[in-house]
Order: sequence, then structure tokens, then C-alpha cells
Amino acid sequence: MNQHLMEIMARQIIGELPEDERQLYEYIIEMEDSLAAQSSTSDQFMTLLVKHSPHQQASDRFGLSFEKTMVKMKQIEMKIDDQLEEKMKRVKWTDVSAEVLGSKSNRSGNTMIFHVDM
Repeated sequence: MNQHLMEIMARQIIGELPEDERQLYEYIIEMEDSLAAQSSTSDQFMTLLVKHSPHQQASDRFGLSFEKTMVKMKQIEMKIDDQLEEKMKRVKWTDVSAEVLGSKSNRSGNTMIFHVDM
């Protein structure tokens, strides 16, 4: 499956989450992404995760216990994964090269155009 298409579908799923779940998920992911951008190695990233603890900061921000935040985040991630898997099963790629580019003799190179039904 095309990585770009998977990212599009994941963003769509995240956007459709209930507001409280979406806010918690996005808060933690944005903090983790920020820490990853500051890191040049995986060890440095892990050190920053321990030091800044995105899950603990989310717990404080959203008024949840650390354990509740961890459980809720895991449930959200599982929901996203399950919905993404279902969407991937339903994706249909249709070659529309001939319709868009005309006959094969009029096309240059090996360009192909697909329509994606989700």
C-alpha cells in the first residue's frame, strides 16, 4: 500500500475521532514528533521522552491519571489501526491512464494514472 495514501487515510480517521480522543492523541503525537525532531539518535530520543514525558504532560493537561492516559492512548491507537486496516481492505485502484492521457501511442514514457476509491 502506498505510504502517502495510508497517511491520508490515517489523518481522516484521526479527524473523525471524538473531540476528547482526537485532542489527547494529537497532543501526545505532536509532543513526540517535536522530541524526535530534536533528536539525532534513538537513544537521544528515548532520553528526551523520559525527561519530558508527553504522556505525563497530557495527563496534567487533560486532568487524567497517568495510567488512564496510557490506557486511553492505547485504545485510541488500536481504534485508528483497526479503522485503517478496514479502509485498506476496501481501497480499489482503477487505472484511468487511457481516459486521462489518451491512447498508449499518445503517451510518453511509462506514466500511469490511477483513481483511488476509498
